[in-house]
Amino acid sequence: MPGEAATLVLTARRGNVLADVARECERTGARALAVPGDVSDESAIKNVARKAIENFGRIDVWVNNAAVTLFGRFEETPADAYRRVIETNLFGYIHGARAALPHFREQGSGILINVASYVATAGQPYTSAYVLTKFAIRGLAECLRMELRDVKDIHVCTVLPASIDTPLFQHAANYTGRAVKPMSPVYPAEQVARAIVSCAENPEREVMVGNAARVLNVLHTVAPALHDAILARQVERHHFQDRPASKTPGNLFDPMPHYTGTSGGWTDKQAIGTGLGLPLLALGSVFFGWVWWQSRATIRKP
Repeated sequence: MPGEAATLVLTARRGNVLADVARECERTGARALAVPGDVSDESAIKNVARKAIENFGRIDVWVNNAAVTLFGRFEETPADAYRRVIETNLFGYIHGARAALPHFREQGSGILINVASYVATAGQPYTSAYVLTKFAIRGLAECLRMELRDVKDIHVCTVLPASIDTPLFQHAANYTGRAVKPMSPVYPAEQVARAIVSCAENPEREVMVGNAARVLNVLHTVAPALHDAILARQVERHHFQDRPASKTPGNLFDPMPHYTGTSGGWTDKQAIGTGLGLPLLALGSVFFGWVWWQSRATIRKP
């Protein structure tokens, strides 16, 4: 509830960085337990749940938030790298849900929060491994909601952020030959954190973070072909930097020692709020075209 200190159990691959995060949480008044583990290892995630129960007696909220990404044309990316994105992003969430749900059922309550992405609603080029995991995460949540209808106090929430200022892009695997960056507009990570807290306090099925995600979602709904053309163009122009980059597996298989903070520094490099012009113009054109068509249809009526 608002104003109350949280009790947290944290997990990630880098034990030393995880311990630093736990100490930072404790400085703000929370209780925090660090349990190092790889989300792609189901036994490691079951151990996280076991430690939570042993130390604190119950699990009220479980947040799946681990993610890696891969840039490259579908047929040009290494198969093991592609598989690793799926193991982390999708099976990591599956392992988390399988660890938490038995405790939720035993308690009769609980909230599962899956952090997906705007691209869980529409694809984009060069990141198909990442995109398909986000589609699957959204689908998993829909299936679980139906399976859990018999326990009214268990909720499954999906958070769908737009481009967020994190080190995800510095850590990305990249086989395009071009340095990558998030597409504008870039939103602070704190906005996603607030959405997660909001779901923990008042569960919602799906929550979008960032107006860019909302605009593109509406455009994809009303004019999918136009959305695809615009987004493909935006990715080509704005998802890459004007410099070459060597091929790299990024942090897919091993954690990277740098960029360990919350921010990737992208909001300092790109203006928040830019990058919506073309989608907004397209959405406006679709809207006014629909109004014109409706007016013509009315005139033609006898």
